[in-house]
Amino acid sequence: MITQAILQDIPALTTLINSAYRGETSKKGWTTEANILEGKRTTEEELTQTIQEPKNTILKYTENNQIIGSVLLVKKEQQLYLGMLTVSPELQNSGIGKKMLAEAENHAKALGLSSIIMTVISVREELIAWYKRHGYVATGEREAFPENEIHIAISDEPLEFVFLEKRL
Repeated sequence: MITQAILQDIPALTTLINSAYRGETSKKGWTTEANILEGKRTTEEELTQTIQEPKNTILKYTENNQIIGSVLLVKKEQQLYLGMLTVSPELQNSGIGKKMLAEAENHAKALGLSSIIMTVISVREELIAWYKRHGYVATGEREAFPENEIHIAISDEPLEFVFLEKRL
């Protein structure tokens, strides 16, 4: 079941997101960033601020009262920004991500928006290919990857964001 996340979901969301992107547990899935970044993907404070901002929506995918997927959606003028699409590493490749993408598209259409945009780290070629198979195209726009105390690059390759877009 896909529903909107609430403040009480933040501890579970933080654990899920960090387990899917960073550290040893993330290596069980194919979307890990553990080989290029260390540190946390997010914090409870960041998610609290995110969920309290009216233009933001975090959707959660729940099974047996456990959050096993999530996605951040941000209304930006005529576009919906999609970020932090997360599926529990043990459950990746089971169709949950595809369902979350479809729900994001429904959300964008309900808001009357014409497209969904996102950024993906350039070296994550298999993830970019996955989004392309789901109708997203590279816009040609790129942006430097922001390094800070949360996002610590350990890759020899320079990291940058690639912008992808899907028109609805």
